[in-house]
Amino acid sequence: MDLSLLSSDEVLGTFVPIVVYWVYSGLYMTMGSLNNYRLHSKKDEDTKNLVPKSKVVRGVLLQQTLQASVSLLSFWVMGTSNTQQTPPPPLIVTARQFIVAMFVFDTWQYFMHRIMHHNRFLYKHLHSWHHRLVVPYAFGAQYNHPIDGLLIETAAGAAAFLVSGMSPRASIFFFTFATIKGIDDHCGLMLPWNPFHVFFGNNAAYHDVHHQLYGSKYNFAQPFFVVWDKVLGTHMPFRLEKRVGGGFEARPIKD
Repeated sequence: MDLSLLSSDEVLGTFVPIVVYWVYSGLYMTMGSLNNYRLHSKKDEDTKNLVPKSKVVRGVLLQQTLQASVSLLSFWVMGTSNTQQTPPPPLIVTARQFIVAMFVFDTWQYFMHRIMHHNRFLYKHLHSWHHRLVVPYAFGAQYNHPIDGLLIETAAGAAAFLVSGMSPRASIFFFTFATIKGIDDHCGLMLPWNPFHVFFGNNAAYHDVHHQLYGSKYNFAQPFFVVWDKVLGTHMPFRLEKRVGGGFEARPIKD
């Protein structure tokens, strides 16, 4: 076996985001309760969710194992192993590829996500797994039915990678960025010092609305922009209000 394959860009692009997932979501666990920034109380997190955290961990690990296997198999079939150093493209080219990848990623996820909610069979048997977390938290971001994860997340990543034309090395950074953004969207906190919460309209509060019963047919867009929700009429505006007992509550704004 060629051990250099273990450090190839394809392998790193597959496994670095997985490692980052557990390290970054683990940071949220070590930060304490942060009651003044929670979108739901700790009691709600413990009582409203329909699946225990131990099962969430096992579910995430199963999905990540399946995604990694599919990713590595795809690289092997395409024969794109890149063990030799090649000059990186100009920074402006990489930046353009990132923007294209973000748009493609969002587009795929929006339409697949919306289909999962409007098709009763798909929602009942696949996507409802993710919505067992009525009160999202960081390490539950990738808790999905394995097939749901393949159709929404893995396929979105493949489309973004292929359409943007980015190199396997650039994909390491893109998929790590997308992973961190997805964790932040599910962290259940609105932190004034977190740039993802400040500069992205699609943030933890925006996605929290979608996880509530009243918002389950709205705010499908994830993880970067809100464009498709606004264009196609599935955008639910909201305002953050102080919650009695500490923290915030995302309340929909009625027309």
